[in-house]
Amino acid sequence: MTTPVQKHKITEWVAVDSKTGEFQRKASVFRDAISRAPGAQFPPEKGRYHLYVSYACPWAHRTQIIRELKGLQDIISLSVVHWHMGSKGWRFATQEEVAESPEMTAAPEPLNGATYLQDIYFKADPQYSGRYTVPILWDKKTNTIVNNESSEIIRFLYTEFDDLVDEKFRGNLFYPEDKRGVIDELNSWVYDTINNGVYKSGIATKQGAYEDAVTALFASLDRVEALLKSSTGPYLLGEKITEADVRLYPTIIRFDPVYVQHFKCNIGMIRHDYPAIHKWLRHLYWEVPAFKETTNFEHIKKHYTKSHTQINPTGVTPLGPLPHILPQEA
Repeated sequence: MTTPVQKHKITEWVAVDSKTGEFQRKASVFRDAISRAPGAQFPPEKGRYHLYVSYACPWAHRTQIIRELKGLQDIISLSVVHWHMGSKGWRFATQEEVAESPEMTAAPEPLNGATYLQDIYFKADPQYSGRYTVPILWDKKTNTIVNNESSEIIRFLYTEFDDLVDEKFRGNLFYPEDKRGVIDELNSWVYDTINNGVYKSGIATKQGAYEDAVTALFASLDRVEALLKSSTGPYLLGEKITEADVRLYPTIIRFDPVYVQHFKCNIGMIRHDYPAIHKWLRHLYWEVPAFKETTNFEHIKKHYTKSHTQINPTGVTPLGPLPHILPQEA
C-alpha cells in the first residue's frame, strides 16, 4: 500500500506560495453519527467507541470536557497522543515518555497498534489524503472512524448515550431547545473570530491578513466581555453551562499562556484587560472539575512552541506568564 501524498507539509500551515498569507482551515472528512434510532449504523454501546485526543488541541479539548460532564468515562475509552506534532503529524509516546507523563498513550497504541495518528486514518481509509487531526471517534466493532469533527461529536454525546449513563447526566443539558438559536448565533461568530481567529492571526504570513484577523479577534473578545457583564449568572447564557461555554473555554484557557506571544495576539491579555472573561475562566477552571481535569498546560505550551516550526523555528518555550492561571478571587 502506498501512502497518499499531501500537497503541503503537515507543519506548513500556510502554503509558501500563498498570495494572501491567510490560514484556511479544511473541513473534517468523517461525518457519521452515533444514534439511538432503530437500525442506526453506529448505535450507542458501552465500550464500543474510543476517543483519540490531544491535551494540546482546543478542538479535541471540547470532546474531553463533554465526556467528563456527561459521565461517559467508563463508556467511551480514551487515548492521548504526545504533545509534539512533527512531519508525520501527531504521534504516540515512547515508553520512556509515558513513564514521565502517564497521561499519554504509548506506541504501539494498544487498540490499533498505531505509532502515528495517521496510521488510524489509513486503517479507516487507505486512500485518505486529508490532515491527521484530533479528535477521532473510533468504532472498535467495525474498525473505522465514526467522526472527526468536534462540533458534531459533542452534540451526539449530549444525548445518544443517555440510556447508559447515570440519571443525573441525562438530558440535553448543554444545548437546550429554548436556547439553541442563541447558542448557534454565538457559536458562529465565536468560532470564526475567536476559536479560529487566534489561528488566523498567528499563522498568517502577510501583514494585512494578520491585522484583519487580530482586529476581529479583539473586537469579538470585547463582545464576549459585554455579554458576560450582562449575564444573569456565571456563564455566557446565565446560570447553567451551555455548549457556548464549552466551545469558548479551550481558546480562552490557552490565550495568555500561548496565543498572546506565539500567535501575536498581544493587543491585550485576558487576566489584565478582560475582567469578566477572566472571572468566567477561573470559575470554570477552579469550580467545575471537567474543565480543570482536561487542561494540561505542559502539553499546551510545548505543542504550540515546539511543533509550529513555521512560526517558532527555534522551538524555545517561554516560561510565562506565571502562574498559567490565576487563583480565584477571595
